[in-house]
This record gives sequence, C-alpha cells and structure tokens, in this order.
Amino acid sequence: MIVVKIMATMVKSVLEATSEEFSRENLYGDSFQRLNSKFRISEFVTDEDLKFLMENLDEKFHESDKWETVADKSNKSLSYYAKCCKPKDGPLKYLSMTMFNEVSSEVLRDFYLDNDYRKQWDKTVVEHEQLQVDKSSGVEVGRTIKKFPLLSPREYVLAWKLWEGRDKTFYCFIKECQHPLAPYHRKYVRVKFFRSGWRIRKVPGGSACEITMFHQEDAGLNTELAKLAFNRGIWSYVCKMDNALRRYSSRSSSVTTSANLMQKVPTRLDTISSNGAHPTILHEHVTNESPKKTLFKRPSRKFLANSLLLVGGVICLSRGHSSLGAKVALAYVLTKLGKNGATSNPNEQKSSQY
Repeated sequence: MIVVKIMATMVKSVLEATSEEFSRENLYGDSFQRLNSKFRISEFVTDEDLKFLMENLDEKFHESDKWETVADKSNKSLSYYAKCCKPKDGPLKYLSMTMFNEVSSEVLRDFYLDNDYRKQWDKTVVEHEQLQVDKSSGVEVGRTIKKFPLLSPREYVLAWKLWEGRDKTFYCFIKECQHPLAPYHRKYVRVKFFRSGWRIRKVPGGSACEITMFHQEDAGLNTELAKLAFNRGIWSYVCKMDNALRRYSSRSSSVTTSANLMQKVPTRLDTISSNGAHPTILHEHVTNESPKKTLFKRPSRKFLANSLLLVGGVICLSRGHSSLGAKVALAYVLTKLGKNGATSNPNEQKSSQY
C-alpha cells in the first residue's frame, strides 16, 4: 500500500512538471527553452537598433512629422529641453536633451545604468532584477516594476545594449521582450511596446555633459492623465535626478557588468554619430510657434494621447507635487476620466487598466 502511494505521488509530480513546461511553451512559443546559457537573447538588440537610434537622435524624421515643444527649463547646474510628435501610427514620440554642468560622460553613463542606485532615489521603481546576460553580444535582459499613483503598477521586461563610439560617446538602446523568468502577472500591467535609447557625450568647449534621448512607449494611459503627469512633475523630477547625480559616488555591480559588456560602435555607424546634432538644433524642428509660447500653450488632447514623457528612461508621474491637494486633484481627474472615457472612446477605456 505504501509503495502504491509513493508511485502515485511520483506520477503526480511528473504530470505537474510536464503541465508547467507545456504552459510555458504555449506562452513563449518556439522561442522557449529551459533556462540556461543556451536561451538566446543575442538578437534582442542589434546594430540595426543602434542605427535606428542614431537616426532619431540626429532628427532624421519623416517630413510629415510635426513636433511641438513641451519643456524648456534651466538653472545653474542643468538645462532641459523636450519636444514631442504624434505619428499617424503608434504612440507618441519624444526627443529630449538634458545638459549637466561639471559632469563627465563616464559618470553620467554609470548613473543612468545604475538600477540599484535608482531604487534609492526614484520611489516610482518598486522592483528591478536582471534576468540574463549574453557576454558575446553584450545584450542584457531585466524586469522592472514601477508604481503609478492610483493606477495598477506597470511591468517592464526589457532588453538593452551599450555601445561606445568616438571621444567617449556612449549609446544605449532599450526595447521590450519576453523571457521565461518573467511570466505574466495579473496584478501588473505589462508594457508591450517600448522603444527607448540615449546618447551621452561631452559638450565641446567646457566641462558639461549632455544626454539626448529618444523615447516611444505605449503604457495604456489616458490622454488627460499624461497631460497631468507632465504639467505637475517633469521639471521637479529633472531637478531631483540632478541632485541624485551630484551624490553619486560609486557604481554598483550591475553597472560594472554593463561596462564590461559594452560593444564598440561599428565603423559604418560611427560616421553617422560624428555628424550628430548639437543640443541647440533641437529647437529648429519645432513648429512655427516660439519655444516660450509653445511651453505655456495648453497641449491638445490628440497631442498627449496615451503618453508619458520619459526623462532619462524613467517614467515621470507627478513626482514633484506630492501634496494632498495634488493627490486629490489627480483622483478627481481619474474619476472624471472613468465616466467620460467609456462614452468618448470605449477601446481606450478597455486598454487602460486602473
């Protein structure tokens, strides 16, 4: 009798393991393999992605793209400029430039790559873990959970790669992916479209350093929520990031890993990077309105639909105004959106999980 029970337990265990393996295969398709060094991530981010990033940073846009200034601020230690475009297909595209005084390109690179340090100063980051590294290609995969005020947390499963070009110029491109160690969770909203990248380089003729960033993401957010996020949080968040940068002293093990995996920019692409736009050129592609007028102009609904403005790869949501009044206002807007969204755009309401 005891032997029969033992055999039954063993059979049950085998069936459960087989069922779990089968469900994973259904979820990830043919790309699923048992998690080991053979799981292929080398093609998640390629040199073609780097080329795409360079072209966008150098503002080689479609002629029909209409860009609008959304921020133009500065103080003694930094300056920040951003503009945005709504393409015919896909979520909003952002292009931003932040210039930091008295900072080297190496320090700024390490700061942006240091996810462990980010969890200390950026309270929107709830969790971050590295899932896999491919030493031959330099591709890394990780998972990040970010909290949104009064909304479901967003889950990012991303692959990224770091390159070094001429004169200590650094590039990083990040995109969404799937991985066996990151199954879907009902309590999180998985961000299914994410294209982001940056270029860090020294500003000629001084001790300043700049980071120019391209970002496009679909996080399933409502138009009015995106507008509120920008209006109430962007500049305060940039200043907070600058303060964290000034305190940054030693890099974590994750940064050391990324630095060791860093690839050289291919020769055919390094010529593109040498012709990159200077920060001031960002203003030339904005619509006829002057930057100041555009900055204080109330953005249209279409312009801000389903978007977030990212600063250095981190989602900005009312971080600079955490007073009770701001939270009450946010709750009121969300309640209003919940009532109006169903009648104005049923599909949008369905995709936004609050």
